[in-house]
Amino acid sequence: MKDVAFTPWRLLEHLRLAQWDILEFSRNGKHKSPKWPEGYWPDGDAPPNSAAWDASVAAFRRDLVEMEKLVKDRSNDLFAPIPHGQGQTLLREALLVADHNSYHVGQLILLRRLLGAWK
Repeated sequence: MKDVAFTPWRLLEHLRLAQWDILEFSRNGKHKSPKWPEGYWPDGDAPPNSAAWDASVAAFRRDLVEMEKLVKDRSNDLFAPIPHGQGQTLLREALLVADHNSYHVGQLILLRRLLGAWK
């Protein structure tokens, strides 16, 4: 598996970091995105410990719920340009999260199958 470009940890952290960035951009005009690409990928191929993995999963899930809340909040106009953006809308950002997450979750599933870790 040394020819595979990503590890489960790198994919999980990339998912978490990118989703967090999109969420914060969508709700906070003072948010500063990380530098691309280094700000969107972890340094190592494995978590420092099992607690780091669990924390990353929890943060990913928490931010996904927060994005869902933004979309479900009827006071938010999904089609209005985000005031601090460059034409982006909340709908576009929500679709970006869905698209990005589905792509990388697919990669995680593939890695699990290749590693024989799929039930």
